[in-house]
Amino acid sequence: MKQTGVYILQSLKNGFYYTGSTDNIENRLTIHNKGWVKATKNMRPLLLMRFVSCNSITEAKSLEYRLKKYKRRDILERVIEDGIFPWDYTK
Repeated sequence: MKQTGVYILQSLKNGFYYTGSTDNIENRLTIHNKGWVKATKNMRPLLLMRFVSCNSITEAKSLEYRLKKYKRRDILERVIEDGIFPWDYTK
């Protein structure tokens, strides 16, 4: 089943995170784990930590780029844990 959205992967090799967007999460995860993506080729195996559904690939790419601006590990871990994006935090 095709699903459009933003995803966060974690490398089981080195613990690093990778953020991306797709219109087919199952296929994209397979592509990452086969080593066909230059950015994650040396991070395999990769585990899907969080997937957030979007209405369109345009929306997914927008969320991906916004999320990639936050480079801190603790912010990504918060998104993984509770699904709250940094711009949605309440003080």
